[in-house]
Amino acid sequence: MGSENIENSALKKLTKIIKIKPYNFKNLSTPVYSFLRLILGQVFRSIFPANFTGINNIPKKGPVIFASNHLSHVDPLFMIAGSRRKLHFLAKHEHFERFLTRFVVSSTGQIKTVREEGGGDALSTASGILERGKCMGIFPEGTRSRNSQPPFLGKGKTGIARLAASYPDVLIVPVVCEGTRDFMQPKAHKFPRFWKPVTFHFGKAITWKEWIFHEKGGNLSEEGLKELVNQSPEKQKEKLSDLYRRFTDQFMNTLKNMGAA
Repeated sequence: MGSENIENSALKKLTKIIKIKPYNFKNLSTPVYSFLRLILGQVFRSIFPANFTGINNIPKKGPVIFASNHLSHVDPLFMIAGSRRKLHFLAKHEHFERFLTRFVVSSTGQIKTVREEGGGDALSTASGILERGKCMGIFPEGTRSRNSQPPFLGKGKTGIARLAASYPDVLIVPVVCEGTRDFMQPKAHKFPRFWKPVTFHFGKAITWKEWIFHEKGGNLSEEGLKELVNQSPEKQKEKLSDLYRRFTDQFMNTLKNMGAA
């Protein structure tokens, strides 16, 4: 057996152990979102002073995780318009309780975070989306930046690493948004300032599978990975926590190096 097959075998065993249980969506149909994305996407890109770079880094098909810094309510809209992929984002279940907010979030591809229906937490919901081969948009910081002055980029939560580890072959595209805070600053602007320019950078995609074996990433050898698989649950949890934090910190540093302020 070749070394690559050995790695794949050990990685599959580890993935089976740590995979986030995906929520089983009975219906993930979003017809309004599909219609608006196709019809208004071009209009959105044409009217607003938006610049998108690194488009060639975006896979044209297959499940993808788009992970970005978060400055404004409009970040998901520009990510969808720029990527030209059907991205789904997670939204609080409260947003689905009123007709107007339900229409807004559902028409922009946002999925209710399933809690009360037995689907687990937000990661279970996100896992369910990837399980269906869909694209997931996430903000590793967990929320919009609360800082009134730079630096706006905060510490990433390890959910992105746990999701990546559950789908080790799924590409993760780092995304940096610039200018959306001036375009529509939370709690300061009731309406978008359409004349303000925004820029979205789509970086080179990575996978957990690539990272876990890379010397500057997880730096696990074949033997190291097999050892991790065979360790006790307590030891596995400790080692994985370190790996998740390292992956997350490196990813956030990638966003910073790409220009996230």
